Amino acid sequence: MLNDALSPVSWRARPRSFVALMSLYESNYIRLGWLAGDLRALRGTYRSRIEGDCDLLLTVIEQCAYTSIFDLTYELPEALGLTHCPDLRLRVYHDARLVEAEPRADRPAEPAAKVLACAERELRQRWVRNMMLNKWLEYCAERGHRFAGTAV
Repeated sequence: MLNDALSPVSWRARPRSFVALMSLYESNYIRLGWLAGDLRALRGTYRSRIEGDCDLLLTVIEQCAYTSIFDLTYELPEALGLTHCPDLRLRVYHDARLVEAEPRADRPAEPAAKVLACAERELRQRWVRNMMLNKWLEYCAERGHRFAGTAV
């Protein structure tokens, strides 16, 4: 019997390589599935509310046969209302079973991102964004967040 816990994980063995990044995207798909179930079936906006944590919102921006685009964010109370942070745009590749955190085109770029990106820098930026997403999805699942039922 194979024990996958003893198998080397490519993104841990050689971090920041292209193969490692694809493994990270695969892990993101699995973890988002923990929270939302069937990603192809989602429509609208979903809210996960648990005691002692901020509301987690998942909004379906676009749903196509092979890809979907979601926004995932915490809704944080502030003195002047609500703010959303982190606020990630996710591209879901249903056929490949991958989820990629993308830079937000509707937000101003960070100063470092304005510099002409070489392939190595782009790979590093994708690695950082998607590792953050991976850890955040794990944290949300451990806290008990789930998107169940119908959209709000």
